[in-house]
Amino acid sequence: MKFDHEFVGKIGSMALIRKDEHDIDYNVFSRLGLDLSPDFIWVSSGAVEIGRLDYMKRNNGNELKNKDENLLKAAYASQGQTILMENYRRFIKSSYSVRQILVEHQHFNNTEKKEFLRQLILNSIAQNAIPIINYNDSVSSEEIRHMELYSLKQNGDDVVECIDNDETAAQISVLVRARTLILLTSAPGILKDPSDPSTLIEAVEGKDTYELIDNIKELERYCEGTSREGSQGMKAKLKFLSEPIKHGTTVIIGHSRHRLKDLIEGNVERTIFRVR
Repeated sequence: MKFDHEFVGKIGSMALIRKDEHDIDYNVFSRLGLDLSPDFIWVSSGAVEIGRLDYMKRNNGNELKNKDENLLKAAYASQGQTILMENYRRFIKSSYSVRQILVEHQHFNNTEKKEFLRQLILNSIAQNAIPIINYNDSVSSEEIRHMELYSLKQNGDDVVECIDNDETAAQISVLVRARTLILLTSAPGILKDPSDPSTLIEAVEGKDTYELIDNIKELERYCEGTSREGSQGMKAKLKFLSEPIKHGTTVIIGHSRHRLKDLIEGNVERTIFRVR
């Protein structure tokens, strides 16, 4: 299996904030700043939630009010995007450049745009820069996106929706043929019971990619029809793993409190998806 890049990583919104204190978790940014280098292509959620928290701080704890959910989300995203990138630049080593790349579903469903994005990312790496990728929520309208996706589906093609940055990270790892995809969350990995850390599933394996994907689908079915807190977040992560795994990528899911090196080497608790 030929790989063009070592690592793609992604962090979720809730892993970047201190939920109880309604604030950014600067310790997470500091830890990432120590670990990130051009070896990593980084997908980061957080713009909407960080923008919401920042708006509330500046407006006596009040949230924005708008009947149009798309405009509400866009306002928060455009406010949070600057703060998100400011913190990455603040903590990443000054010897590395930091580049923001905002993507939409069209960048993965059009051959020319997909290749342009691939070259942009790989050229950034070659130029000693760390790409920080996020879905472009600041100009995204759900209604327009649904119309565009519907039109694409009429052609009978497989369509990438990118409704979630887990999907974005999975598609980026396929695009650059990454050896390893790391998903950072606010949980230690995939738990059979999200309320019980002792139920961590340490490894999901298969003798080949077909068996591994079948085993992942078994975990997805485990989430069906359950109302347990956290189970749908687990299912959302699992549903996007098949594509990178088909291309030989090893996937690791772990807590954002850990160093990336420790997650990769298995020095801390995590869930790893791999062919034996």
